[in-house]
Amino acid sequence: MAESRTFTGLLAATAVGVYLLVMAGATAAITDAVAACSSWPLCRGPVTLADPDLLIARGHRLTAAVVGLLALGTVALGLRTATRRRVKAALLVGIALYPVQIALGAFVATAGVGALPGAHLGVGMAIFASFVVALAWHLEFETGSDDEEPVDDPTPAPMPETDETDSPPVAALSTKQRVLGTLGAYFRLMKPRLMWLLCLVAAAGMALAAGPELTTRTVLLTLGGGVLSIGASGTFNHVLERDIDKRMDRTSDRPIATHRIPVANAMAFGVALAAAALVLFWQVNVLAAALGLAAILFYSVIYTLVLKPNTVQNTVLGGVAGALPALIGWVAVEGSIGLPGLALAGVIFLWTPAHFYNLALAYKDDYEAGGFPMMPVVRGETETRKHIVYYLGATLVGSGVLAALTSLGWLYALTSAAVGGVFLWTVVRLHREQTEASAFRAFHASNAYLGLLLVAVVVDSLVL
Repeated sequence: MAESRTFTGLLAATAVGVYLLVMAGATAAITDAVAACSSWPLCRGPVTLADPDLLIARGHRLTAAVVGLLALGTVALGLRTATRRRVKAALLVGIALYPVQIALGAFVATAGVGALPGAHLGVGMAIFASFVVALAWHLEFETGSDDEEPVDDPTPAPMPETDETDSPPVAALSTKQRVLGTLGAYFRLMKPRLMWLLCLVAAAGMALAAGPELTTRTVLLTLGGGVLSIGASGTFNHVLERDIDKRMDRTSDRPIATHRIPVANAMAFGVALAAAALVLFWQVNVLAAALGLAAILFYSVIYTLVLKPNTVQNTVLGGVAGALPALIGWVAVEGSIGLPGLALAGVIFLWTPAHFYNLALAYKDDYEAGGFPMMPVVRGETETRKHIVYYLGATLVGSGVLAALTSLGWLYALTSAAVGGVFLWTVVRLHREQTEASAFRAFHASNAYLGLLLVAVVVDSLVL
């Protein structure tokens, strides 16, 4: 057991090390470094702070050597301790590709930066994927349980007995308290906790598209429309799930579920927010308004009514709602959809399951009571934890693709590797502890990863 835990730690460290190399190779900073060092395996010339490109090149090669030795040790230990053949197969694929990656790196260095950079990056991502898959499979075997009883068709809990004509007691409240309470209830309909991250997604899209030329008007109109569209989507979600909310502990106190706000009033509020959002987006451009409307309809109708109650893939497909703000931010500046904007949207899409599955684990019983076919309910907790590793790895690969398609530099690369490593550490702990606290820890780590990554995108694009 001790050897197995040691192997898990080494495997996770190897994956992070390989990812650091991938991100270094994908960023703009390494391009000048390659040009500064056209010899291989060593760079000619003294290492001085006066020549940072040469310093970066040497650091990259030294890191590659250290990670290569770590990978060899990890694979050797895995072949001795891992009991599943598919884990060993994934390890062998990763270590077999490593010399191929070294050879491609040598060719790129000696032939010039224009030679096979895509192949070099692609093989690096394949090595990273091999070690992540091996980690997911090993953790499944090491920490999985055969005692779980997944539910094919979750049955909603009985509706609590309530009198829908009752209103919350307000006689003892002052006029000011009643007004503030009502305003707070309407504000809660808008799901304000989602706003900061989704607005940051849109801001990153704008920063990628505009660089230092980003105007204040575009920022204010786009973020204002984003806040209002998120509020409209949240309000419609409250309306459409008001009966289900009563069955779930975490949502039973929502304003419509408790009859604090009448359904008709909430609908009117949601329509007003949506209309105001579209007006602001329209001031930017027509495509931004169209995407804003699509985001509201997708979350309110497609996700809430079609995906969430009917398929275990609701979280995966629902990631489209979170990805659309990235496109809106890009389109607000460019007026058309571009590849970097799509790449940023792809990162958000892949991140969503790695993020939300942690919450689904923490609230598994609640979602089962609501009748939602969430992954932990339908496929079990072991399968869910494994998919968190899958999607975390995919998110990191997507972040590398974004770096390769843009001029993002060292800040973005280091942020993705460092905070991604912390996120992975919390997920490994989730596998071992399997508690509500560990699920929330991984959930918060996922928020920190995306939040800091987006801040790095903004700073790298606008400042560095």
